Amino acid sequence: MLYTSKKIVARYFILPLCAGMIAITFWTGVAMAASIDKVTRTIPLNAEGRQTTLTTNQLAIGQRKFNGSCASCHLDGVTKTNPIVDLSPGSLALATPPRNTVASIVDYLENPTTYDGLQDLSKFHPSTQRTDLFPKMRDLSKDDLTAIAGHILVQPKIVGDQWAGGKPKR
Repeated sequence: MLYTSKKIVARYFILPLCAGMIAITFWTGVAMAASIDKVTRTIPLNAEGRQTTLTTNQLAIGQRKFNGSCASCHLDGVTKTNPIVDLSPGSLALATPPRNTVASIVDYLENPTTYDGLQDLSKFHPSTQRTDLFPKMRDLSKDDLTAIAGHILVQPKIVGDQWAGGKPKR
């Protein structure tokens, strides 16, 4: 059987290259998740001061769910619709009520309010209340919301000043 040059290139170059890239992606993804230590994965759980340590699996789920449901408006912790209010630890802590714990971020995703806490935002910000307006919220379970909150709170510890529009220190 005579092979055309396209078939030869596909068989001996492109397919092994793709397989290698997929293998590298899986290998580096696991290595990155394993390198996030327990201290980095420990974040505030609630306003009473309790803390929780997320698993690397929860962080991976949180990142995936954040990227799929939140990153279109909050890429890298920046808020495209209102750049003054971002997802940095400082901004989250100054909200009313503060949104700097897992419980408070989950509450916000279920019942969003303005930064000062005075007005309901469920018609404008994705929430579990308005899945008719925000279908991406339909399939998010309480565990998914917890993982998303964890991702938001751990990112500043991982990427530092690059989270929420900051610049890296040199």
